[in-house]
Amino acid sequence: MNIKNLTMTFGLQEIFDDVTIQIKDNDKVGIIGMNGAGKSTFFKLIMKKLEPDSGRIIIKSGTRIGFLPQVISDEIPSMDISVFDFLLEGRPIKKLETELSEAYMEASTETDERKLKDVMKRIGKIQEKLEYYEVYQAENILLKIITGMNIDGELLDMKLCNLSGGQKSKIAFARLLYSNPEILLLDEPTNHLDIDSKDYIINYLKHYNGTVLVISHDIEFLDEVTNTTLYVDKATHKMEIFPGNYEKYIKIRNERLKTQERIVEKQEKEEEKLKKIIAKYIGGNEKKARIAKDRQKKLARLEENKITIEKKPKIARFKMKINHPSGVVPLKCEELTFGYNKEHTLINDLTFDLSRGEKLLIVGENGVGKSTLLKLIVGSLKPLAGEILLNEKTEIGYYAQEHEILDNDKIILENFKEYNMSIKELRAFLGNFLFSGDDVYKKVGVLSPGERSRVALAKIALTGANLLILDEPTNHLDPQTQEMIAHTFKDYEGTMLVVSHNVEFVDNLGIERMLMLPSGEIRYYDKNTVLYYQELNNKLKYKK
Repeated sequence: MNIKNLTMTFGLQEIFDDVTIQIKDNDKVGIIGMNGAGKSTFFKLIMKKLEPDSGRIIIKSGTRIGFLPQVISDEIPSMDISVFDFLLEGRPIKKLETELSEAYMEASTETDERKLKDVMKRIGKIQEKLEYYEVYQAENILLKIITGMNIDGELLDMKLCNLSGGQKSKIAFARLLYSNPEILLLDEPTNHLDIDSKDYIINYLKHYNGTVLVISHDIEFLDEVTNTTLYVDKATHKMEIFPGNYEKYIKIRNERLKTQERIVEKQEKEEEKLKKIIAKYIGGNEKKARIAKDRQKKLARLEENKITIEKKPKIARFKMKINHPSGVVPLKCEELTFGYNKEHTLINDLTFDLSRGEKLLIVGENGVGKSTLLKLIVGSLKPLAGEILLNEKTEIGYYAQEHEILDNDKIILENFKEYNMSIKELRAFLGNFLFSGDDVYKKVGVLSPGERSRVALAKIALTGANLLILDEPTNHLDPQTQEMIAHTFKDYEGTMLVVSHNVEFVDNLGIERMLMLPSGEIRYYDKNTVLYYQELNNKLKYKK
């Protein structure tokens, strides 16, 4: 893959500036950079979902490209399909076999020699594709992937629309591996993987006979899988290739940064010195004016060659306000039962309540109903039995994994119209969520998943809700943003119900109790207990 003179802008926002790099066949490339640097945009350019302003991405014609997005619903056209059928469609074997059968029928009746030659040529191409997809071994390959990724056999007959966000992600990943593309594009692939699935994926990608490009904040995963690092620089709008995995990149980067900082310090001192001389001699006699003019030329050359260092965003510190306190018990669930049919229930006779100001963590492995419970509480699903009782003073702010509260067709600023804030006030507020300058004029639909997450969190912060319901709020966020929202939610004076697999984030929230699913048991929060419980669940093996 060759990238030549790639330039890309969104309105006034520059993303890439004349980027030229080469990615070698079979390289395993970790793509890193700050949120909003252009990592997800780069993937869209590779897949021709976006066109650059200028330049080219050169990939051999006919190369099969597979993509795993952060937000799975963005790439699945229909959720009304069984999991097993969805997996099978990863390789278009049925379609190719039908085409082959039709071609053979056509060949058997064709009398024109020239046309028959064309049909036989078409038959040869179809057979080549079937050989590529290993038609006779395909079913066994799929079963190995299902087993390796710890996919529960009961899921295979379920429809995609009835799965949790974590289950959908795992199923989409399994299908992608089964599809056997020559180039894999993975955007935060470990967000929903348990330990066994992650170990399987690491081993699979290490031995994968193709090129892998992966965007990830999972340093352990990058160090295990990648042999090359691609850094996307938000300050210079350039990309740079570094040999080795993330650990090696950090060593090279830190050494270079120290050198750059010394040069910048020297440049700033020289700049200050030149400006003082210019200010002193400008407007003086002829000799002084010549000195001033000479120093102005030197200053111009200095500024032209000035090194730009990417700065980490400042971590925001602001307090989330609530409109008014809730009642003493803002939420109560009594004998709650839910399932997509009465024969297979997901939640059974669940009873618990929340006290005003409490922070409760929901713990359980993928597929036990964590996200489903949140959807029941906010009213987007209806229980089969039982009650959800909300105090009359309860106001809910709901953060969903798929960001339903955002309008993708509007710019960031337009998504906040209901809050009656001036443009100046709104821009200042959005700065707390690392949106500055022309960022606020971007359409939500072109934002990276991490940026969309920040917009959704900003909207929730303005609601004044006294009960926050958060479903995996850190999934698409870089470490700096995770730190920012952890500090914000820690000081929140309302009540909070949280689903999160991020132990470090959870530990900073001030969680008091845990709701264990599927048992419904309530325990006092303890970090070691959470770590133990998560690892115990992650070690559950797929049962045939």
